[in-house]
Parts: sequence; structure tokens; C-alpha cells
Amino acid sequence: MVFSWLHLAIVLFLLGGLLFAVGPLILAVLLAPKAKGGDLGMPYECGMRPHGPSWIKFGITYYVYALIFLAFDVDVLYLFPVATHYPATVGWVAFVKVFIFLFFLVLSVIYFWAKGVFTWPHQIRT
Repeated sequence: MVFSWLHLAIVLFLLGGLLFAVGPLILAVLLAPKAKGGDLGMPYECGMRPHGPSWIKFGITYYVYALIFLAFDVDVLYLFPVATHYPATVGWVAFVKVFIFLFFLVLSVIYFWAKGVFTWPHQIRT
């Protein structure tokens, strides 16, 4: 096998990529301040103080709302490509499709509201 400049460039780029990936991690371990105690040793739960160690049950109220937000946010995210393509369509077919999508989205909001998902309980027992 003949070793050419192309092989040298590939090896150098692989080493450079490895250096960019591992270098900041090594520098963080070596240069980061070593503070212990207080709230630094506690698990982080989105700004809420945990209820004991990480292996026991804790309040999940915030996470329920976060998951509902993500579900509806992803649904609304599908409307952006539709909105950009909508002026290029001809006829009522695209309007009917968007209306059906929005109808089911509103129907799911009404269903969750009727089930009481949007009420903030004091504590959810799991």
C-alpha cells in the first residue's frame, strides 16, 4: 500500500476531530474549580428542589406539563412547512387538510381539558 498525501490529510483530520471532541472534556476536568458541598452535590431537576435521593419517587407535576407542551409544540411545528407551501397550492384540498389537522389538535386540547390535565394539582402521587 502506498501512503500518499491524501492518507496523511485523512489521518490529520481524524486526529484534529478527536482533539476537538476530547480536548474540551479533558480541559474541563483539569481546569474546572473543585467546589464541593451545598447544592452542588444535589441532582438537578429543572430548577425544582428534589424530594430526597434520585432513586426514590418525587413530584412529577412539572414534567407532566413539559411533556404536554412538547407534544403540542411538535404538532404546531408541522404547520410551518404547510404554511410555506400553502401559497403554491391550487384549490381547496390543502385548506381542508390543514383544517382537519387543526380540528384534531383542538379536539385533543378539549379532551385533555375535560380530563383535568391542565389543572395544577398540589402534588401528584405516583
